[in-house]
Amino acid sequence: MADYGHDLRFGIFPSPAAANLPRTLDLAALADREGLDLVAVQDHPYLAAHADTWTTLCAIAARTGQIHVAPDVVSLPLRPPVVLAKAAATLDLISDGRVELGLGTGAYWDGIVKAGGERRTPKEAVDALVEAVEIIRGVWSGERITVEGEHYRVPGLHGGPMPAHPIPVAIGSYGPRMLGVTGRLADAWLPTSGYADPSVLADMNARIDDAAQDAGRDPGDIVRWYNLMGEFGTSPEPFKGTPQDWVEQLAELAIEDGMSTFVLGLDDPDDVRRLAREVAPGVRDLVAQERASH
Repeated sequence: MADYGHDLRFGIFPSPAAANLPRTLDLAALADREGLDLVAVQDHPYLAAHADTWTTLCAIAARTGQIHVAPDVVSLPLRPPVVLAKAAATLDLISDGRVELGLGTGAYWDGIVKAGGERRTPKEAVDALVEAVEIIRGVWSGERITVEGEHYRVPGLHGGPMPAHPIPVAIGSYGPRMLGVTGRLADAWLPTSGYADPSVLADMNARIDDAAQDAGRDPGDIVRWYNLMGEFGTSPEPFKGTPQDWVEQLAELAIEDGMSTFVLGLDDPDDVRRLAREVAPGVRDLVAQERASH
């Protein structure tokens, strides 16, 4: 059992299709009204069909009052860390502390290069992310920062603005070295079911926990997110069943694997309502009962 005892949260991961942005904004506003916790937007600047992530998040924050917003995850090779940190802090100030930052090393390198980014080897990509996390947190500190890295140089920048609240950094990671970085540096772990199905979560969590302990951290301080690509239906396959099937499956993930922030890829208003009205309260009830019994 690996229940870290975190509060359960539920969010949506709508498509940022530039051809249908009103739908994306309406879904976010609906999620806010229904009491969900998070709207996450993917970041692929090289895709012509996608709207810009930060602009979309700003529009979502302006249309909502309670729900948190996050890039899921930022394409770091196309988002310079100083500019990224200032954008996140500024939106956090505008939204009264509702920003979270999902960060990744980059993927789809051909697209990144075509958009003007640098192609990095796996080692270089991880090294760059480690440097970026230091820079981003340095900017948020409001203090003068100096980072002389292999990929980023910040020679004496005065940090700022400071965000409205401590913005959590969630790292999307799968390989052994990145899981170690997550354990050492991240506030949250952010995998996606298509790349990390439930059968591998225990081993990945163990790597994160070991790295956290080696760094003198409490593994329980690292929140576990999970992006879930599925649908509501009648299939016996995982994440394709009824709302009650989803309740049981997500509760098991919370109790057995410690996942606590569930972000579902949804583009249907009825599905957003099902998540908010049936799945989220059902999972909370089951997990509360299980926790109370131990």
